[in-house]
Amino acid sequence: MAGRGFLNEVDPIYNEKIKMLRNGQWQMMTEPINYDRPVSGVGLAASFADAWSKAHPDEEIGLIPCAEGGSSLNDWHPEGILFQHALSEARFALRSSQICGILWHQGESDSYRSLHETYYEKLTLIIETLRNELKLDEVPLIIGGLGDFLGKTGFGQHATEFRQVNEQLLRFANEQQNCYFVTAAGLTANPDGIHLDAASQRKFGYRYFEAFSKKYHILKPISGEEQSLKVNGDYSKTEQIYLHSMDLASGKITYAEFEARMAKVMKP
Repeated sequence: MAGRGFLNEVDPIYNEKIKMLRNGQWQMMTEPINYDRPVSGVGLAASFADAWSKAHPDEEIGLIPCAEGGSSLNDWHPEGILFQHALSEARFALRSSQICGILWHQGESDSYRSLHETYYEKLTLIIETLRNELKLDEVPLIIGGLGDFLGKTGFGQHATEFRQVNEQLLRFANEQQNCYFVTAAGLTANPDGIHLDAASQRKFGYRYFEAFSKKYHILKPISGEEQSLKVNGDYSKTEQIYLHSMDLASGKITYAEFEARMAKVMKP
């Protein structure tokens, strides 16, 4: 869920109505959203939020990143650090917003040594505790399947039991209330053989939005999901100021160039 898609492989999404929680405050979203490692990259949350924003142009959406790359369900036990951190971040968000959905994608680290046999019970404990602690019984939970490229090459060659994990994820979605499954069928991986590449993350996020908005399982690729790769470049004044400020801060432009760009933005 943290996302390892290469940032240079897709157009960035900048939208002043899409926020992310950082240091207890809402900031305009930039990728990587979930900075758990220096190799963090594109995840599915950005295109999910972009699709939501296009469907609700007059509203704002906030993302609460709390993922940890490479983690197993054991790492997410409710008494552990990862779960408690996610709980803390969610409570920060609840001070100024309403939680409307939970996005979950995990399982590669449980795709070997028969860990799938206890997957359902462990996931049930995690989700039930999260819902109870935050009073989110009616909130949709979207869970994604694992890619069919696993078990073959690179780091992914060890995830040989991904199909069994997918069976448990689909079973969970079928048996739990307000839970919807999203297939990863047809999606492709980075050269490491385990992480979804950037274009696939965009498509996956679009599938997640379809499941979230229509409240049903997505069991095959959807027509039109390629549109998730098309980014609106008609930026608002706020977005332009943000982009120019980023270029200045990263050394891409001089201060004189920044002033010239700002003068154009602020022109009445």
